[in-house]
Amino acid sequence: MALVGVLCLDWVNYTPYFRSPYYKETAARFATASATNLIESGPLFAGIGIARLTPALNASEEDPAAGNFRHIPLAGYGNRNGKPATGVHDDIWVKALAVRVGTQTGIIFGTDALIVPREVADEAAAQLQQETGLRREQLYFSATHTHCSIGGWGEGVVGEAFAGPFNSGARTWFAGQFVAAARDALRDLKPAEFGHGSFRAPEFVRNRVVGDLGKVDDEFSFAIFKQQQGRSAVMGVYSAHATVLSGRVTEFSADYPGAWQRAIEESGNTVALFLAGAVGSHAPIAGEGGFAGADRMGKALADRLQQQLPQIPLTNSIPFGLLAFDLSLPEFNVRLTSGIRLRPWIISKLLPVGRQSFLQGFRLGHTIWLSTPCDFSGELALHIKETLRMRRFSAIITSFNGDYIGYVIPSKYYHLDGYEPRTMSFYGPYISDYLDEFIRKTALDLSD
Repeated sequence: MALVGVLCLDWVNYTPYFRSPYYKETAARFATASATNLIESGPLFAGIGIARLTPALNASEEDPAAGNFRHIPLAGYGNRNGKPATGVHDDIWVKALAVRVGTQTGIIFGTDALIVPREVADEAAAQLQQETGLRREQLYFSATHTHCSIGGWGEGVVGEAFAGPFNSGARTWFAGQFVAAARDALRDLKPAEFGHGSFRAPEFVRNRVVGDLGKVDDEFSFAIFKQQQGRSAVMGVYSAHATVLSGRVTEFSADYPGAWQRAIEESGNTVALFLAGAVGSHAPIAGEGGFAGADRMGKALADRLQQQLPQIPLTNSIPFGLLAFDLSLPEFNVRLTSGIRLRPWIISKLLPVGRQSFLQGFRLGHTIWLSTPCDFSGELALHIKETLRMRRFSAIITSFNGDYIGYVIPSKYYHLDGYEPRTMSFYGPYISDYLDEFIRKTALDLSD
């Protein structure tokens, strides 16, 4: 037992992040990205693309490229034990919005999925670069975080616990739908107008880590793109987890974000994209569970938004720019107690996470869109938003940008027990301070 302890256990690493090699590596990459950052102002062009992500179930012949599967699990809850999906309650989608100003082009994706797995994002990015010349930093990935979407994409113990038995075809189908939506969006680029706004919706979200002792980001942020020929796209961002539906549900569904999207589209907009905000620590308050609760919450948020949209001023000329860089990661600090961790070599066998991740920002007018590779905490987002507000900018922070490194919540909660502070905290006591610093740097650079 002593030998096993020596081989498998170690003390938690409390080395300050700013004295670590990974910090210096990331700082150097940020400096390079910042030096080449270009923000262009001028006429706006926007294009819309959409691709169905719902796979065909119980196919006689499995053809992943066409979305045909004999069996495919849902991703989201471990208590499903990897069982195959039994049907479709509402379709899930990949939606793309292409934006062009001058020589700058970017695509924002919203997809009805738990996360955007790294392997899926990498495959889609490689195909799009080959076909269109777009680079990874021009692709802004996000997910609704529904726990009733396509699974099968995760390898290893942890990946299969949340996404069900690995099926390489699930990755093929997933990535292909990103590419299909992007193609359509790029072909659809036309002169357009842009507007943005936000409203508070505290009645639908709560802090699930410390309850009333903590803070909540209750802001619903939105943007509208309206082509001169009449087609329009509405993007919405909110920080409540898409967990109105429980693990007992075995049908495909986009949860409350799907109900929100359908309501916005039924009101006359061509497409609605929902992007999960800073959902770390934030649970939904739907009033009831199941599909009735998801519909109730999604439609209520849509009603609030539809009251706002007619009042939003639109402009056909905006500043647009982007900034992205690889983020070096600390060594694993997965703990058994507050002071004792499993050695990183053990965790590397269980978690398919690389040594680098990704941070990214898009500037659209006077909004700064910031993507994160995690369940980023809404409490952390509040401070970043306030920093940008002092510069007369709006910050919009989204999760699941094409990688996943666990939960990133305030360091003051690090020593608490529980799912977010302990089970899903992979990188030690300072990961939140580390990401916060570089997210702020990105935001401030884009707002100059």
